[in-house]
Amino acid sequence: MANWQLIEAVRTRNPLVHVITNIVVANDSANGLLAIGASPIMAAAVEEMAELGGMADAVVINIGTLNADLVASMLAVGKAANVAGKPVVLDPVGVGATVFRRETVWRLLAEIQFAVIRGNLGELASIAGVDWQARGVDAGSGDASQAAEIALKVAREYQTIVAISGAVDVISDGRQVITVENGDALLPQITGSGCLLSCVIGAFVGVTDDYLDAVVAASASYAIASEYAVKTLNRRLPGSFRVAFIDELASWQTHNQEELACVKEEVRR
Repeated sequence: MANWQLIEAVRTRNPLVHVITNIVVANDSANGLLAIGASPIMAAAVEEMAELGGMADAVVINIGTLNADLVASMLAVGKAANVAGKPVVLDPVGVGATVFRRETVWRLLAEIQFAVIRGNLGELASIAGVDWQARGVDAGSGDASQAAEIALKVAREYQTIVAISGAVDVISDGRQVITVENGDALLPQITGSGCLLSCVIGAFVGVTDDYLDAVVAASASYAIASEYAVKTLNRRLPGSFRVAFIDELASWQTHNQEELACVKEEVRR
């Protein structure tokens, strides 16, 4: 279910991950990618997108702070990556919050083939057309027991891997449902922790053709790193945790992921 060798593959192959992301998280996203051994590029000018989409090993599109120019760049880089056979990851931040976000995501999904869609339960519920009470970019509230069905529905409809992040991560390729029950409660208290996970997933899918295994390995390793980070803290505070977490991402080779990972699989017909 998880290919732990991908951790070393990322470090040795140094995949180039092109990220269009929001202004809140760009720095941590780049530093997190560097920590795991990937090479980030955070360009957004539409004039560069065709070239970068073909050059990068993976592309990550994050709609956190949208504007019309960024939408044009997202479409251009996603299409270029598709032509080049490079995986594209979508992080539909706050997709249900505004009409502009919803319309942008529908257009991205219509014009780009995504290897992975990663978001919180509220975001994936919005894409699935499931009624959900959300405010801004937070996950909001609804029936969490629907997570597996939502993941299956979106994965099947868009022929992609879906990763729903939360206290329990739910991952699906439209047939299998895999859960990851690792992580620490401090992780969602630092802004952009989900956005960085999307970038890490981008690095993993950039070094393999097995996207499901890559998403499971990335999600579990990421969550386990948060558990290691907490152990180094004198006090459980988000600022200290943020620094410790980046350090633990850089220390993945010292973690016992295979032993600590709490990963379960269910096959749906």
